[in-house]
Amino acid sequence: MLSLDRLRRPLKQLGPGLITGAADDDPSGIATYSQAGAQFGYGMLWSVVFTLPLMAAIQIVSARIGYVTGRGLAANMKQAFPRPLLLMLVGLLLAANTLNIAADIAAMSSAVHLLVGGPTLAYAIAFGVASVLMQVFLAYESYVRWLKWLTLALLAYVGVVLVIDLDWSQVLLRTVHPQLHWNRETVLMVVALFGTTISPYLFFWQAGQEVEDGAGRPCEAKDVRRHLRRIKLDTHVGMGFSNLIAFCIMLSTAATLHAHGVHDIQTSAQAIEALKPVAGEHAALLFSLGIIGTGLLAVPVLAGSAAYAVAEVAGWKDSLSLRLERGEGRGFYAVIAAATLGGVALCFAPLDPVRALFWAAVFNGISAVPIMAAMMVLATRKSIMGEHVIGPKLRRMGWIATVVMALMALALLPF
Repeated sequence: MLSLDRLRRPLKQLGPGLITGAADDDPSGIATYSQAGAQFGYGMLWSVVFTLPLMAAIQIVSARIGYVTGRGLAANMKQAFPRPLLLMLVGLLLAANTLNIAADIAAMSSAVHLLVGGPTLAYAIAFGVASVLMQVFLAYESYVRWLKWLTLALLAYVGVVLVIDLDWSQVLLRTVHPQLHWNRETVLMVVALFGTTISPYLFFWQAGQEVEDGAGRPCEAKDVRRHLRRIKLDTHVGMGFSNLIAFCIMLSTAATLHAHGVHDIQTSAQAIEALKPVAGEHAALLFSLGIIGTGLLAVPVLAGSAAYAVAEVAGWKDSLSLRLERGEGRGFYAVIAAATLGGVALCFAPLDPVRALFWAAVFNGISAVPIMAAMMVLATRKSIMGEHVIGPKLRRMGWIATVVMALMALALLPF
């Protein structure tokens, strides 16, 4: 019989990669995967399988850069690239993150409104303030512990797949051999799916977290190699978890909404229909808890990744362990507050939450390309990585991921 200590040991290996993977299934991701399943049925399931190795590779690259150098991505870019290019890359991140925060908070507010009614804008302000306070005043260790627990909210979507009647041979066939008509809507959806799966904020966040976790650790070669193996395991588990949830969301909406003629999700209420096979009259509660739980996980990640980038460019201290009450990290936490409350301010614009979530994913897909290219340059430079430059296999997969994202963005030009 396995002892409790033996069960805990592999769990302790999971950290930044698992949290990053779970944060990838934010309200923007849930909305995009739901829309893909409703609009295309099983036709987009291939995208989740296809992006998994690419997503894992680029996240491992970002994590390795953070741990090996002891600096976040922006700090390394500052050292390696001209300042105008650095500002462009960080500017893209800030724009993408603020738009994503706005879309996520709007979705969370709509979810609360579905449950209890009331003013959605008041809920948006409350979520924004709560997110800022959580990052500023919670101890880093406690904060990470809560983030890990919040990942469990995503398991609701696995439950849907387990209870609905599916023809798994048909699911497998359409996953490996999709039937798609390549037009504007199809290309736009593919870019959105790739963008919500491989997002810039995830790169900066995981690199920053590896810097946090690696602070004060010995840097002997054997210790670094051992930790790089841990990064690989942690990231593969996190990205696998992320894409499993994405697959289940897309599959459940395809088997319920698409199969019953609902091909365009315009409201959160329509998305709830996909959960009725498992939750019945409690579908609204289950959907809302999922949106709120993943939003509470993702918004701090979005704001935190922006803060890491800006603080590194400005030369400020950047750590979630800094204590504001002791006068530490004022600039770092100011960026977190500005990004979060900036997203709240955008909620006052007349935007449909579901469409806003979708377009946030599209923008992520476009803005990821130059940032990924910059990361690959960093990871292959000995002046940055020393003897721990990435190997041929990871280099190949990282560049393939970058080229694929670039081709997806370029595919939008004819439309």
